Amino acid sequence: MPWHLLPENASVGDNGHLYIGGCDTVEVAQEFGTPVFIYDEDHLRARCREAVRSFGNSATYATKAFLCKAMAKLVHSEGMKLDVATGGELHVALAAGVPGPDLVMHGNNKSESELSEALAAEVGHIVVDSFEELDRIERLVAAGSPPARILLRVTPGVEAHTHEFISTGQDDSKFGFTVSTGVAAAAVARAMASDAVELVGIHAHIGSQVFRVDSFAKALEVLAGFAEPYGLEHLVIGGGLGVPYVEGEEAPSISQWGKILIQAAQDVGIKAKLGIEPGRSIAAAAAITVYTVGTVKQLEGIRTYIAVDGGMSDNPRPVLYGSGYEGFLPADPLAERTITARVVGKHCETGDLLIRDAALPASTAVGDLLATPVTGAYGHSMGSNYNKVLRPPIVFCRDGDARLVVRRETYADLLQTDLS
Repeated sequence: MPWHLLPENASVGDNGHLYIGGCDTVEVAQEFGTPVFIYDEDHLRARCREAVRSFGNSATYATKAFLCKAMAKLVHSEGMKLDVATGGELHVALAAGVPGPDLVMHGNNKSESELSEALAAEVGHIVVDSFEELDRIERLVAAGSPPARILLRVTPGVEAHTHEFISTGQDDSKFGFTVSTGVAAAAVARAMASDAVELVGIHAHIGSQVFRVDSFAKALEVLAGFAEPYGLEHLVIGGGLGVPYVEGEEAPSISQWGKILIQAAQDVGIKAKLGIEPGRSIAAAAAITVYTVGTVKQLEGIRTYIAVDGGMSDNPRPVLYGSGYEGFLPADPLAERTITARVVGKHCETGDLLIRDAALPASTAVGDLLATPVTGAYGHSMGSNYNKVLRPPIVFCRDGDARLVVRRETYADLLQTDLS
């Protein structure tokens, strides 16, 4: 197993099992059942501290990557602000005790209700994405809501060299005001003329899972030419820093990314306070997902299928993006992985796969625990109840203590909103 893909505080115990945060992952799986997300809490904290060291109070966690009350509390306790993109994410962050001024409200189509909730919570910034949102804010303020401190999201016309579904900085995008067409300049003029908003900065986000740091530098170059003449206080470059998922992939650390961004901003004469919004790079590598093998099908001359008790309901990334993962056995993480198999889920879809070509020990059998690393981001948050499968629990491990922070769903949960 490529060790660099495992959480920071992963080790092998005297019994040969994988430990995370001092907890035996086999015992965690036995206690809480499978599938189960197991997080290294100190790994999460270390990544937050890294971001804060580089950007201070302009480091904001993108909650879309992974959010529950425990995560919101952890991130805020480490000095990061939180960005929320919907009323639901706002509700969870507030329920966790995060103060409104430490929240940033995102989203490309915020409803009047969501904007009203954000204004009532006195969020630190609202990132305005369209003229319609300016209209909605002005109506709300005219009806008695407090004025909004806003950033305008612009699209700098920079290709992020990532999957098209998570590329957001090009001109052809549903997000923001386009710089090259003059729409962004018109949005600035409109915001500056409005009594309902205080324009304090510009925001841009070029995409997600970006490995080429020069893409961020290009975006800063465009933004310097556009934003600096306005003399605004904040310039937020968003998040999107990639993380390695499979053997052979490498990515800059948050600290390295920060140094490159800060230097690039200085090189192009940016004087505004530079902000970032990492999500995946905070959470992804902090967790593994542990499953139980239920079926092994050897199709002679074709391939071997290994089916586990989860699938696209707890990790839709392979189906959505063709994302790659590694696999290993938590009971013996150092075992040689000498066979190739397709690891699939339990859902009624041929495309329900977790690992297209998984290297696994030849001994892998029904009843074994099988794990995939780097599942701390966009697993829980993008999960579903497809086939009415129950969503897995989340366990934070630290100093030998396995703490349940999100329980497994029950069949009763599936009927909570069903009125018939």
